[in-house]
Amino acid sequence: MSPIVLPNNALVLLVGISGAGKTTFAAAHFAAFETLSSDTCRALVADDENDQSANRAAFEVLHLILHERLRRGRFTVVDATNLHSQARQTLRGLASRWRIPVHVIVLNPGWAVCEERWRTRTDRHFERKVLQRQQDALRSTLEQLPNESYEAVTVLDSAASIAAATIVRR
Repeated sequence: MSPIVLPNNALVLLVGISGAGKTTFAAAHFAAFETLSSDTCRALVADDENDQSANRAAFEVLHLILHERLRRGRFTVVDATNLHSQARQTLRGLASRWRIPVHVIVLNPGWAVCEERWRTRTDRHFERKVLQRQQDALRSTLEQLPNESYEAVTVLDSAASIAAATIVRR
């Protein structure tokens, strides 16, 4: 597999359902301060990264930090499901304001992998139907991404391709 080449001033959107490995991928490939996590922002405003009632405030915080990083031309990764076109459009709009290219990396290790991770996770508690809705949204997202304006979209469509992925920054 060829490396994923990212410019030093890019905005990278990680896309995937819960259990796809977005946070693990971000930790393996990007500096902690480069990654804005919706879970972390939720914890910052509600003391609980699982508190979905804090989503609005959490994303306000995430967008504020993202705006400042992009204004300064800083490489930034958004670690969230990013499964809804409106959410992606908001992020693209912030990047566009500062002429920052947007790259998308879709992590899709497969339903069975994500379901197993959901089943064994102790840090996330939600019903299986939520995971299924995310999987349905991922299918729609994969259809929509080619029609949205991104510098590049990379789809890692197996656990093996996610594990083997390499990032090159230029």
